[in-house]
Amino acid sequence: MSIESVRTYFASKSPDITVIETEKSSATVALAAEAHGVEPDQIAKTICLRAGEAVLLVVTAGTRRLDNKKFREQFQAKPRMLDAEEVVAVTSHPVGGVCPFGLATDVPVYCDVSLKNYQEVVPAAGATNAAVRISPDLMASLTNAQWVDVCQ
Repeated sequence: MSIESVRTYFASKSPDITVIETEKSSATVALAAEAHGVEPDQIAKTICLRAGEAVLLVVTAGTRRLDNKKFREQFQAKPRMLDAEEVVAVTSHPVGGVCPFGLATDVPVYCDVSLKNYQEVVPAAGATNAAVRISPDLMASLTNAQWVDVCQ
């Protein structure tokens, strides 16, 4: 189960971080912000994309949208969203619970600089009702993410 892979991930990498499960769905930015009592931009949404033949994850502030021009300049390719089945195959996480932790494959992770506006962000944790609270820098460090500027 996907949430279990996230729990296992944090148990080995950062045991002080706890997976938070909510009664309500937090599958969208608005629902997650409400469930966790934070601003929508504090929700760290993870987008699974294809850039040419490469598959990658971009984690960005909740209300931010990819800037196609910036993305092309960074990755030399147009961004293409993966469909739900591909997302699960790559990450093991369902859409609405996708995060850069406990992944099924070794996919590169990129964190957009929009996350640096907050001391703490709330990414999903492998299920549509699970999340963690983490600093953007720790998230980037734990996932070996590279910082990029690819959002509007």
